[in-house]
Amino acid sequence: MPASSAKHVAIIGAGPGGLTCAMILAHRGFRVTVLEREAQVGGRNAAIRLGPYTFDTGPTFLMLKDILDQVFHESGANSESLLEFKRLDPMYRLHFRDRHMDMSSDPAVMKSELTRCFPGSESAFERFFAREQRRFTFMLPCLQKSYHKASALVSREMRRALPHLALTRKLYDVMNGYFGDPELSLAFTFQSKYLGMSPWECPGVFAMIPYIEHAFGIYHTTGGLSRISDVMADVARRNGAEIRLNATVRRILAPNRVAEGVELESGEVIRADAVVINADFGHAMTTLFEPGLLRKYSPARVARKEYSCSTYMLYLGLDTCYTDSPHHAIAFAPEYRRQIDSITAGRMPDGSPSFYVRNASLTDPTLAPAGHSAVYVLVPAPNNRGSTDWSRTAPELRERVLDAIETRTPMKDIRRHIVMEKAITPADWQTDHHVYLGATFNLSHCISQMVYFRPRNRFEEVDRCYLVGGGTHPGSGLPTIYESGRIVANLLCRSQGVPFVSGNLVV
Repeated sequence: MPASSAKHVAIIGAGPGGLTCAMILAHRGFRVTVLEREAQVGGRNAAIRLGPYTFDTGPTFLMLKDILDQVFHESGANSESLLEFKRLDPMYRLHFRDRHMDMSSDPAVMKSELTRCFPGSESAFERFFAREQRRFTFMLPCLQKSYHKASALVSREMRRALPHLALTRKLYDVMNGYFGDPELSLAFTFQSKYLGMSPWECPGVFAMIPYIEHAFGIYHTTGGLSRISDVMADVARRNGAEIRLNATVRRILAPNRVAEGVELESGEVIRADAVVINADFGHAMTTLFEPGLLRKYSPARVARKEYSCSTYMLYLGLDTCYTDSPHHAIAFAPEYRRQIDSITAGRMPDGSPSFYVRNASLTDPTLAPAGHSAVYVLVPAPNNRGSTDWSRTAPELRERVLDAIETRTPMKDIRRHIVMEKAITPADWQTDHHVYLGATFNLSHCISQMVYFRPRNRFEEVDRCYLVGGGTHPGSGLPTIYESGRIVANLLCRSQGVPFVSGNLVV
């Protein structure tokens, strides 16, 4: 369409979903303005820089790379020519009480590790892989649809997927049904933490997540996962989008419940034909609309929703490299379920914690000076519905985390090598990063908050308003957030009669 007649879309937030939407819409001829409150793009996918060290704020590896490749293609770009991807194998190391296991996306290597650590479980792995392949095949088309109409719940895709939803089973039950061993079942259920949920509470349908890892592998991008958002912003700008940094939106202008633009903190008004919200869902619902406008998502109703857990983060610049520590490692607490139950109930557990460590400098020399490393540590924590006083808890938790790392990983002397350090607590997620309740994985993915029952991509309360990101369909995680951006771009094109071709992942 000619630039003079192009419909104008204002996108609030330059996170992965907003950037996906921006680069596709700009390529299809829309006038796009992205408004980002921070000084850089990426949101929770942005970089953190401490002197010469670079860290990813949130996501640290990429699954379902094909979806990223597709959204770049639909933006007139090629991800492989703009980013350097490295497939990681082993994907990660799991530390149990008395052993560790390296998880591989190579079936032969994986079976060899199973023989070493859990002899006799090889056939169970084959059953897991075959069954979850079928579940994923039927579920993927459901995740790529919009649910702004109730009729989507009885679509052909949903009818075919229904037998695979495992509506009455939890993730741990599904995996224990394959493996029967508590520790081995954990190796295929800890992925529920990608959604901020307990494996004993997470719906069984998410058994497809470990399958996705084993079937398609996981990837690192040179420079960190934050490079994806940086490159997306470059593509969006090249396609004609304007990305304004340090531009905080005060409110969405929605007279008569129709989005007509936004007002910035500066007082500037930006008129638009549609508004896309890429801010954290709970934060957006409770701060960006005039009081009393929202009904279904009023502050009181938003507060009653179920939310994910939070995380305690450490970003450590070290003056050494641990070449014997893998790129990714997860250590399960000795009393893993008790700790997870405590977090779910809103309490930070005591004792040696579960933790995740990314030692990306082993793979990527761009993140730290030669001979140094940038180490990322994540510890599951309760969201801010609990009563934890993080000003008092954080210093003590830091010591417990470092003790656990020195005891359970090859990083035996990590304390004396720390030269730069940053921590993010659940309280920081809420106050500094505008994450509602500090719930870093957004709304919980319980059955009552999925597909049609999750906030919809075409926002049901305000016309010409759309949602992207982890708080809407399809949910949390980079691939599904990219998909939310593509879904919204397609919805906007349909609403304006703009023709497009949108690919689907070939399974």
